[in-house]
Amino acid sequence: MKKLTVIAVMAMVISSCTKDDYIPIMSNLDAKLLNTLNEISSGEGATFFILPESDDYANIPQDPLNPITAEKVTLGKLLLHETSTGGNPKMTEMKASYSCASCHQAAAGFAAGIRQGIGECGIGFGIRGEERVADTTVPRDSIDVQPIKSPTLLNVAYQDVMLWNGQFGGTGTNAGTEASWTEIQENFLGFQGVEVQAIKGQKVHRLQIDDEFVNTFGYKELFDAAFPDVVGSERYTKRNAALAIAAYERILLANKSPWQDWLKGNNDALTDIEKKGAIAFFGKGKCYECHTGPALNDKGFYSFGMGDFDNVNDALLLYDVNIDNVKRGRGGFTNNSADNFKFKTPTLYNLVDNGFYGHGGTFTSVKAVISYKNQGTPQNAEVPAENLAFQFGTINLTEEEIDNMTSFIENSLRDPELNRYVPESIISGNCFPNNDYTSRVDLGCD
Repeated sequence: MKKLTVIAVMAMVISSCTKDDYIPIMSNLDAKLLNTLNEISSGEGATFFILPESDDYANIPQDPLNPITAEKVTLGKLLLHETSTGGNPKMTEMKASYSCASCHQAAAGFAAGIRQGIGECGIGFGIRGEERVADTTVPRDSIDVQPIKSPTLLNVAYQDVMLWNGQFGGTGTNAGTEASWTEIQENFLGFQGVEVQAIKGQKVHRLQIDDEFVNTFGYKELFDAAFPDVVGSERYTKRNAALAIAAYERILLANKSPWQDWLKGNNDALTDIEKKGAIAFFGKGKCYECHTGPALNDKGFYSFGMGDFDNVNDALLLYDVNIDNVKRGRGGFTNNSADNFKFKTPTLYNLVDNGFYGHGGTFTSVKAVISYKNQGTPQNAEVPAENLAFQFGTINLTEEEIDNMTSFIENSLRDPELNRYVPESIISGNCFPNNDYTSRVDLGCD
């Protein structure tokens, strides 16, 4: 009888340990980190930093003029990767060889994987875009190369303006900057930055999405499903294409990273080193003062004196780009000297997938960036001291804290499943994200 009782008790214990409401033991590091998050979020704690699920449209920040729908997301997912959108190249032979994803591929954390993103006249891909180069045998003005590092598309739902200088977007942060919109008439449409960039980018990057494209490549039914309330004569336009692309971009959330898992209660999702790194990040390192909220970015602009493309070896600068405006960052857009050399706070998710850091791509490791900010010696001597962020050179991290923080950013903030956002194929049947000969070989399309 006693033997049966012991067995019964053991069974109850085992059963209780497998119940869904089992609460894992919280370590001192977990408790300290959670307390830190409570302090910097006015008591909201972990929930303040949680990203929504990608199909939870109601809780994803969106433009009220462009509500997210599943049909828009489906269309936008294909259009962003569709190389047949590359229909307006300067070089005829480059037609249908590039796409939006040429500079924003999942393998590189939805960034370019190289220092300068290249659309038209780019050659090759490699594994995550790291072997793409410009075809320097063609006229230089035919090369669609970026004069600044291509920002990631991850977590853009948490931005209301786009680009490093924030020039795209007709609401919110850009209210009061209308005098600077002369070259960005799209801002007057009243859309937020994600939508404006998707509209403007089609012209800048020589894409062509119109009636001819829709009918030639079989996208009519998808446009019909995404925009059923738009009359047929106005349905197949670059504006609607942009709204679909923007809706898709807004669901690109790094919500399967270990950090997100920890925030939801899995204390085992992070190592002790990563937890120590998070404590330094949200504490002594003061990183949270710019990198906050679910996407770990605010809507501000800051200068950390980082270098530009014009002082980087092998940078390709184009003659028709006002590089001085690019270098001045927000100031190049607002023409306000107080904004000079200030750039928008980037999200920190999946940084390790890209390999180049800073608006000029002048760093090649996460640790190098942290060490640089800790030391406080500007790369760019042109930046006035009064414009530098007050955190620059004042956080006094130890080498161990730098190592711990590096581990947190590289590992805890990396979503390993970004391929869930990539289509298995595109309707044209082309190779993607690039369709030039070398890329087709690299990607196994030939």
